[in-house]
Amino acid sequence: MRYALKFGYNGRGFSGYAMQPNLRTVEGDIIEALKEAKVINQFEDSRFQSASRTDKGVSAKGNVIALSTDFRKPEILGALNAHLEDIWFYGLAEVDEEFNPRHARTRWYRYFLIEEEIEMENIRKAALLFEGEHDFSNFARIEDKDPVRVIENIEITREGGLLLLDFRAQSFLWHMVRRIVMALVRYAKVEITLGDIKNALEAKEKMDLGIAPPEPLILIDIEYDFDIPVDHDQIENARSNIQKLLNEMKIQETIMEYLLGI
Repeated sequence: MRYALKFGYNGRGFSGYAMQPNLRTVEGDIIEALKEAKVINQFEDSRFQSASRTDKGVSAKGNVIALSTDFRKPEILGALNAHLEDIWFYGLAEVDEEFNPRHARTRWYRYFLIEEEIEMENIRKAALLFEGEHDFSNFARIEDKDPVRVIENIEITREGGLLLLDFRAQSFLWHMVRRIVMALVRYAKVEITLGDIKNALEAKEKMDLGIAPPEPLILIDIEYDFDIPVDHDQIENARSNIQKLLNEMKIQETIMEYLLGI
């Protein structure tokens, strides 16, 4: 059988998503867990595929992999999670044997900015320039790919002192969201003009407007023409693990506050 599995991860502990020699990666940990849990025996036979490969430091709430296995469907998620740390699987759907998770309907990324440092209305004004179909050569790390993409919309909202920048498109180029974010921030800080952004989007000449840090970026979800049912027990287990991480971070935050008092 072939399955689509939905999962999330805390990207800060990994050297990116894609497997790399001698480095800890999300994909590497998942493949090792699949073998340890005996969900797959021969990796080549599993036809393992990933929907999105995030950069080092980027986290995800809803990435997707697909694989073929004879392992019993109800037990896959728990078996995998027992062998993973900082990665949690919580959704599973049986799919067609030819299913490739990269062929998604929509990908949704969110970037977090501190509101007090950015003028929201300026960000919105510049964001409109990126919606629709454009040549994003100047907003991506291109490696023999078609640089034309269609951004469905960029939504900007406030939440708890933060600005949330939501990007939706069928697909994104490598570094594309982070480079767009940097352009938006630089415009809001009056470091570049709308004309500079328009010129970069016309891609008539090479321009580098910078790239935003990866840690505030999260892959929220990947949508298909079908739903991937969630296992609520696995979600509760993930919440428990994340809460432990938050508690550790709170202790570290308190230590930093004491150090600020030097």
